[in-house]
Amino acid sequence: MKSLSRVFGILAAGMLLAGVAARAENPFIGRWALSLPGGGAGWLGVEEKDGKLAGSVLWGGGSVVPVQGVKTEGDKLVVTRISKNKEKQPNGSDKEVTVTETITATLAGDEMKLVTVKAKEDGKEFGRAEFTGKRIPPVGPAPDLSKVKFGAPVQLFNGKDLAGWRLIDPHADCGWSVADGVLMNRVEKGKHHGNLRTDAEFEDFNLTLEVRTMEHSNSGIYLRGIYEVQVAETFGKPLDPHNMGALYSRITPSVAAEKPVGEWQTFDITLVDRHLTVILNGKKIIDNQPVLGCTGGAMSSDEFKPGPIYLQGDHTNIDYRNIVLRPVVK
Repeated sequence: MKSLSRVFGILAAGMLLAGVAARAENPFIGRWALSLPGGGAGWLGVEEKDGKLAGSVLWGGGSVVPVQGVKTEGDKLVVTRISKNKEKQPNGSDKEVTVTETITATLAGDEMKLVTVKAKEDGKEFGRAEFTGKRIPPVGPAPDLSKVKFGAPVQLFNGKDLAGWRLIDPHADCGWSVADGVLMNRVEKGKHHGNLRTDAEFEDFNLTLEVRTMEHSNSGIYLRGIYEVQVAETFGKPLDPHNMGALYSRITPSVAAEKPVGEWQTFDITLVDRHLTVILNGKKIIDNQPVLGCTGGAMSSDEFKPGPIYLQGDHTNIDYRNIVLRPVVK
């Protein structure tokens, strides 16, 4: 019996090693930071599931979503995305049109070159563009936050004016103003309102602030301009990766800690070694969890360079105050 058990053990170990080797032979498996056509930030994840490749993508704004197809053809990776679009017809009606996007990628080490092309149901291609990607190194073990040293607090908002802040897009309409120690964003219909960023840039840190939502508020706190901690009026709603305090579309809060609309709410956010902790209104809702890539609306897909704190102002009204950052001291 012992000999038979040993044989089975050797066979199992061999199968495991073969599986690891098979994955290692496919250089496309992993996570990729994308620099999209037009300069936007994106992300591609490729993994093996049940012996087949699967993938998900972030394309500029919005959420991380699964793709419809992933395969290799020779030395290329082929990713397929299918969308349904509305097109206006000559008679004024809307017609639903299926658009198939094919993304083809080739590798040179940890660098990726990609080409995207779209086609409608008639097979005619359009929207061809080239862009690049770079392999994201694996996220290491969670840091021991009890041993992390933080520097002196930096008051990011002086409570008086917008000193130290500027619009990301200088041509956008500015809905931001200051009154009674509150940083307010007020949007007007028909205008393109801007997101507000700090002049200063940071690496790892602890950030505390207060926020007050309004009816239908939708904003966000971007860490290093890359990762969005969601700010939204979601009191009473089921847990979701798009709710208040979530890492947008990536990490769902463990508990619902929102307060009702109109009440001041506290955030205590720590970002260290690509691990995120979020405490909302005194409740820890994300506990030192790994961050696997940028989120929608990121200024860059490069997770290894300093960046600003930026507040999303292009959606709805929102209020912030008492914004204080303590940088990690190496």
